[in-house]
Amino acid sequence: MNFDWMAWTAPTAAFFLIIFCLLVTLTVWEIRNPGGSPRLGILRFETTRGDRLFVSLLGAAFIHIIWLALFGDALSLWWAFAIACVYAVGVFRWV
Repeated sequence: MNFDWMAWTAPTAAFFLIIFCLLVTLTVWEIRNPGGSPRLGILRFETTRGDRLFVSLLGAAFIHIIWLALFGDALSLWWAFAIACVYAVGVFRWV
């Protein structure tokens, strides 16, 4: 197969690999402990693990877009990735 059109880079491959691993992890977690572990967080409405993953991924997308708008190629995207990981931990902890 010819994937030249996709412009695979290390960050792109890591992005898709991490999302795949997250989905597998949450699937196994849900099979072992059904129900999604609903809870009320700081937003004051009930969220499940899947909701928190979605909010984390959406936030990560915005973090990366803002990073590219502010810094472009001047700084590595790995810094944005690190910020997105910290954000995701915060979402899973408090939302």
